[in-house]
Amino acid sequence: MTLVKKIKDKKVNFEFNKEYIKVVTDKIASNDALFITNSFKEMHPADAADIIEHLDQGDRENLIKLNSFKIDPEVFVELNESVKAEIIKYLSSDSIVRILKNLESDDAIAILENVDEKNKNTILSSLPPKDRFALLEGLSYPEDSAARIMQREFTAIPSNWSVGQTIDYLRENKDLPEQFLEIFIVDENFKPIGTVPSSKVLRTPRDSKMSTIMEDTIFLIPVDMDKEEVGNLFENYSLNSACVVDKNNKLVGMITSDDVLTVLKEEAEEDALRLAGVGDEEITDGVLTKTKRRFNWLLLNLFTAFLATWFISLFGATIEQMVVLAFLMPIVASMGGNAGMQTLAVTVRSLATNDLTKNNFNQNIFKEFNIGVLNGFIFAIISSLIVQLWFQDSQLSLIIFISMILTMIIAGLFGILVPVTLKKMNIDPAIASSVFVTTITDVIGFVSFLGVGAYFF
Repeated sequence: MTLVKKIKDKKVNFEFNKEYIKVVTDKIASNDALFITNSFKEMHPADAADIIEHLDQGDRENLIKLNSFKIDPEVFVELNESVKAEIIKYLSSDSIVRILKNLESDDAIAILENVDEKNKNTILSSLPPKDRFALLEGLSYPEDSAARIMQREFTAIPSNWSVGQTIDYLRENKDLPEQFLEIFIVDENFKPIGTVPSSKVLRTPRDSKMSTIMEDTIFLIPVDMDKEEVGNLFENYSLNSACVVDKNNKLVGMITSDDVLTVLKEEAEEDALRLAGVGDEEITDGVLTKTKRRFNWLLLNLFTAFLATWFISLFGATIEQMVVLAFLMPIVASMGGNAGMQTLAVTVRSLATNDLTKNNFNQNIFKEFNIGVLNGFIFAIISSLIVQLWFQDSQLSLIIFISMILTMIIAGLFGILVPVTLKKMNIDPAIASSVFVTTITDVIGFVSFLGVGAYFF
């Protein structure tokens, strides 16, 4: 049974069964756009988008191309980026213009980013001058900047207004956002000086001045601030919204928590994919596209694997003397690799959230050293006991004991040093760190194990 609840008189379904998707697919095949349109109207836009995402690519194309079907702008916004980019290819310029006219500026810009240059100019020329200027200005900023995620619809009033004037203005002005939590207070130069929650306005006498109930504005976000930094700012200070200012500190837009939630989600997904070496891969990408994106990463891993093998070959004589070393060697390298990747994941996340700074860098290095020592001793004892019970060889147990400690310590240290070094070189640590950490820990694991073995044998 489907879990259902009501939000704004729209059914919100948390899961859709295959039978319902099949019904929609059948209605697409029979060109029954009326049924689909009415069904989507009964749902929350996010759920309608979820259905579209679950359709096969061919069915999505046929749905969008149905003559009497027009995708709701709110549904379109809820689609994931890859499906959104796919559907844009099926939409006419007039359909895209219709969608853009019914969206806030930040959502409109996100759609225009997926339109090719030729159609983009046609679409912009069909928009009202005010909207066209706002979108062109937004597109002029870097893709990862605050200006790309801010909305230009906001509520701002002069500091000398009374609460009564503000309430009358909010009721009569039709160009204000449909929903807003905070009202920005600006000076005579349109520079933000404070904010007032809309609920506070409703609870304050009409003759009170807005300047007397406002909270001073602490957070002014420059238009060119990286959106990841914006996300960290919202997360650290639990902001609901914040004003965006130009180079002259004039108010030009606002960013809300829902926009930031999307940014944080995208950044987290991006870091996870990059650590795995698959970049910006989408589930809708074709086989050749996915293969191409993974190829360079796998090729680099192949070369580093040969490097590790070359180090092993330096100890060929030692391995020949005691073949059992070859059996146990992967254990040390594997443990070192896992320990290094654990530290790497934590470090990359700390760098992304600005938790790792110059002030606490040495402290964290020392902490990782201690973790390496502690884990090294624990797993060295476990490993040496197993080897002793297995092979009844105290020298072999001592070899794996020493090498396990060395490998775990070095793995932890390089798990933090590699991403920090790459960050200083302006290289995204999420992209390149794992291959270097894996190679270093493999080499150290092999060299320490075989080196100690060569010393004893």
